[in-house]
Amino acid sequence: MAEIKTKQTDADVDVFINAFADTEQKRKDSFELLELMRDFTGYEPRMWGPSIIGFGSYHYKSDRSRQEGDMPLVGFSPRKAAISLYVYTGAAEHEHLLKDLGKFKMGKACIYVKKMVDIDQEALKRLMRATIDFLQSKYGKN
Repeated sequence: MAEIKTKQTDADVDVFINAFADTEQKRKDSFELLELMRDFTGYEPRMWGPSIIGFGSYHYKSDRSRQEGDMPLVGFSPRKAAISLYVYTGAAEHEHLLKDLGKFKMGKACIYVKKMVDIDQEALKRLMRATIDFLQSKYGKN
């Protein structure tokens, strides 16, 4: 079985943002997200793998394989094309939470935003609350 690359590390989050965010706007937005997610979740930011900033964690066991591991409850990454937000379960019952979010694109497991002014922060908080509640009810609190 392949080893999971997304593991919590001791890398410095601020250093990562300053080095990895490729524009001043992306750095500003990343530090804004850092503060918003820290305040909302109550968890300190931690690096997960080489490029994801995560808040809190849960331990999952796959229903389809023997794979299991730890993942952040919510997080983001200031990638080159857009900021990737890891705040959505993908569950049908949470789809309605996307309608007020603002301007974004969807990937398989994440939401892509160009800049923070494009999204409604209250809608983002509702999305994070639903995701955290869903993950903790499914996998328990870590």
